[in-house]
Amino acid sequence: MNLLAYRNGPLFKRLFRKAAPLLKEQHERVGRKLNFMEVCGTHTVAFSKTGVRDLLAPYVNLISGPGCPVCVTDQSDIDQMIAYAKCEDVIVTTFGDMMKVPGTKSNLYQERANGADIRIVHAPSQALEIAKDNPGKRVVFLGVGFETTAPSIALTLKKAKDQEVDNYYVYAAHKLTPPAVESLLQDSDHKIDGFVLPGHVSVIIGRDGWRGLEKYNVPAVISGFEPIDLLTSVVLLLKEMEKPMRVIQNNYQRNVREFGNERAKHLLGEVFKVHSPSWRGFGKLPESGLTIHSDYEKFDARKNILAVKPKSRVVKGCRCGEIVKGKEGPFDCKLFATACTPDNPLGPCMVSSEGTCSTYYQYERQKHSLSK
Repeated sequence: MNLLAYRNGPLFKRLFRKAAPLLKEQHERVGRKLNFMEVCGTHTVAFSKTGVRDLLAPYVNLISGPGCPVCVTDQSDIDQMIAYAKCEDVIVTTFGDMMKVPGTKSNLYQERANGADIRIVHAPSQALEIAKDNPGKRVVFLGVGFETTAPSIALTLKKAKDQEVDNYYVYAAHKLTPPAVESLLQDSDHKIDGFVLPGHVSVIIGRDGWRGLEKYNVPAVISGFEPIDLLTSVVLLLKEMEKPMRVIQNNYQRNVREFGNERAKHLLGEVFKVHSPSWRGFGKLPESGLTIHSDYEKFDARKNILAVKPKSRVVKGCRCGEIVKGKEGPFDCKLFATACTPDNPLGPCMVSSEGTCSTYYQYERQKHSLSK
C-alpha cells in the first residue's frame, strides 16, 4: 500500500465499522473508558487533526505522554542553553522550536533581541557549516531530541573530529524513550491499558528496542501516523488485551524493522554514551539519556564552555511536568488558553508543535468549550 492508501476515507469507514463492536465489547468488559497512551507527540497531533480521537472518544481515553523532546527537557537544561547565548564570542544554533521555550529569566528570542548571536537551523549539519565559516567564534548546537534526531547530531560530531573543526560544540540533552515508558509502567498511580508507541523512534531502535517492556505484560503497538495506522493500532491494542501474554506489536512494518537502523545505532554508540539525566516531570531517570563520549569530549559544550545560569524555577501554576507524564491534560491547567497561549507560552508544552498543550489549543480547545 502506498501512503495515500492509509488515508483512504471509504476504507477507514469500513474498518471503523468492524472495529466498533470490539471497542464496545472491551469498554463494557472493563466497565470504563480504556486508557491508551500515545507516547509520541506527532501521534497526539495526528489523533486530533484526523478526528480519530473524536471517533474513539465514547470508548477510549487517549492520554498524551512524554513524546515531545522539548517538553521533557529539564528546566535546568533550558537555562543552561540560554546561558550560552550570553557568552562572549559564542554563536548558538538551534532548531526553531527551542526559541520560545521559557527559561527562568528569559528565552532565546529575548536574548537574540538583546544582541546575542542565535541562529535557527533546520539540520545539525548547518550548525557545523556555521562553525567552519566562523573560525573565530565558538558555535554551540543545542542537541534536544529523542533517538530520532540523535544520529544526525552524532554524525556532525564525527565529521567535526575527522575534519579537525575545533570550534564546534554540542550541548547534548538527548533522551531515550523506552526508559520513560518503563517509568510510567512502574507508577502505581497510572492505570494505562495500552501504549501506542512512536513510529519515528522505532525506525531507529526497532521493535527489539521496546522488548524490555514486555515483562510488564501491558499491550503496546508501534504505529504509523495516518488515520488507518491509528485505527488499526488501537484495534491491535484491543486484541492484545484479550491475550494472557502480550508482546510488542509492530503495526508500522513499512518503515520499522525488527532491529531498527543498525548503522544509526552504531553511530550513536560510537559518539555518545548512556547516562541518567533529569526529565521535566519525571526527575532523574536511570540510563535514559545520551551524553558525549570521552573520545569526543573536546566538542562537549558542558565541559568546554563556562556559562553561568540562574537558579532554575518553572512558572508558578504551569502543569507541563504532570502533562508529559499523562497525569493531567491541558484542560486541567488553569493557565491553559488564558495566561498561556502560543503567542505567550509559559511552559514548553505550549511551544513545540509536538507539545500536548499546543496541539489541544489548536484542535481541541473549541470542542472542549462547546461541551461545557
